[in-house]
Amino acid sequence: MTLLKVDNLRVTFPSDHGPVDVVRGLSLTLGRERLGIVGESGSGKSMTGRAILGLIPPPGSVTADRLEFEGTDLRTLSERRYRELRGARMSMVLQDPKFSLNPVITIGDQIAEALKVHRSLTARQRRVRVLEVLEAVRIRDPKRVARLYPNEISGGMGQRVMIAMMVVLEPALMIADEPTSALDVSVRGQVLDILDDLVRRRGMGLILISHDLNTVARWCDRIIVMYQGRVVEELGTGQLEAAKHPYTRGLLSSVPRIDETRDRLPVLNRSTL
Repeated sequence: MTLLKVDNLRVTFPSDHGPVDVVRGLSLTLGRERLGIVGESGSGKSMTGRAILGLIPPPGSVTADRLEFEGTDLRTLSERRYRELRGARMSMVLQDPKFSLNPVITIGDQIAEALKVHRSLTARQRRVRVLEVLEAVRIRDPKRVARLYPNEISGGMGQRVMIAMMVVLEPALMIADEPTSALDVSVRGQVLDILDDLVRRRGMGLILISHDLNTVARWCDRIIVMYQGRVVEELGTGQLEAAKHPYTRGLLSSVPRIDETRDRLPVLNRSTL
C-alpha cells in the first residue's frame, strides 16, 4: 500500500539575488517501509521532510505536481486540516530534544497534549496511554519519568520521549530527522532499534533523514541520495557499495573505516558533479 506520493516537489525561498530552490524537483513514493534520505548538510533533506508536513513558513513556498498522503491532496489543505493530520496520521521526530521539548511542562503532560487535541479521552485514559507509550520506547519506571521535566532526563531518554510523543497516536507516517545525531554512539543503536520495532509492529512508513551513510545502509529498505536539492541516485537494500553517481561515490570514499590504511581521506571533487 502506498502511503505517500510526491512528484516534482520544489521548496523555494526569496533572496537578494532572486528566488532560490532548496529542493528542486524531488519525486518519491513511500509504502509501509523504511526509506532513507542521505546527503550532506544543505542538500535539502530536512526541507523535504518539513514540506511534506506543511511546516515551511512564509516567505518560503512549496509547489509540487503531486503531494498526496493516504489519497489526500496535501496541496489543497487548509492549515486547520493540516494540523488535524499532523500528529494523528503523520509526525516528525526532530534531532535534538533540548530544542524540541518544553522545559516548563512535565514529560507526561507533553505526551498527553496530542491526545487532548486529537482524541476524546478522559484524564485517566490519557495517563494510561502515556505510560503505555513510554513503555513502548523502553523507558524504565514510566510513572516516575512522566513526572519529570526535560532538564531532568538524559539526551538519550529525551530522544525516546520525542519518539513517544510522535507515536502516541499511532500515525501512518513518521519522518525522523537526524534522530541519533545528538546521541552517544552506544545509545544510537538503541534508538534505531526502538524505531525499527515500532515500524514493524505498527506497520508505519518511515523516512529516515541522515548524513550517516553506514547507518542508513544497514537499517533502511531503500536509500535516496540528495545533492543540492536534487535526488541524484536511488538504491535498494545492500546496493550502496554499487552506487554509480560521483557524489555518492565521493561520500562513500570520505567515510573513515576501522581498518583504515589511507594516510588522508579524499576530498569530494565537486567539479565533476
